[in-house]
Amino acid sequence: MPVQARLIGMSDEERATALAGPAEDVAVLLIEAAEAGHAEAQLLAGQIYLDGNGVEKDSAEGLRWFGIAAKSGNVMAMNMVGRCCEHGWGTAVDKGLAAQWYATAADGGLDWAMYNLATLYALGDGVSQDREEALHLFERAAALGHAKSMNMIGSFYEDGWVTERDQKQAACHYQRSAEAGDFRGQFNHARMLVDQDNIEEAGIWLTRMAETATPAFLKKSRAWMVEQSDPVWHRDLIGVLERAISGCK
Repeated sequence: MPVQARLIGMSDEERATALAGPAEDVAVLLIEAAEAGHAEAQLLAGQIYLDGNGVEKDSAEGLRWFGIAAKSGNVMAMNMVGRCCEHGWGTAVDKGLAAQWYATAADGGLDWAMYNLATLYALGDGVSQDREEALHLFERAAALGHAKSMNMIGSFYEDGWVTERDQKQAACHYQRSAEAGDFRGQFNHARMLVDQDNIEEAGIWLTRMAETATPAFLKKSRAWMVEQSDPVWHRDLIGVLERAISGCK
């Protein structure tokens, strides 16, 4: 069997073991499989170049591999080409083109592409602002179990974007998002629990949120809590968050 097909020729167990190895060894195997025409390996090759994981970071090379995989019909690769266009990874920023790639991947049923396209529509970023279409896309993604989209739907109901304000609906979607593992949904669920005087459970969700939230979101969340007039946040919950953050270090 040709060297470039080593990963493709492995059993599932052998492949899992190989992909759990050192990053440099994994990169060699993935690039070999990508060059042999394996679409999933092409997608993964794009990601390792984008991240610099086992190879020298090269966003343009990552985009090249995403494009090759996308041409073979890989919807996640289409989404990643969109991400590169949106953020200027390996190419100039072009949010209109990003929206086109997201739309193609969304039509292929990818929840992440629905979410990314919805975000552009919600902000009017690269496309004409269309919050109705954004909500429709978030709802499609949420129906597929996309936790971040569930959180965004909660925001639409809480803020009254293209729908009547409905705190009960907002709380419901935040809870679904929290239970599905989105840290923003967990924070918003905690906020709603405080409004319901369920302080103990709010603290539990803040603790869970701290396990996966980005440092930037944790900083923003704490700053928001400091600004609240309700003494519950200062007396009970800022300390819970700080202990949770400390425990995650």
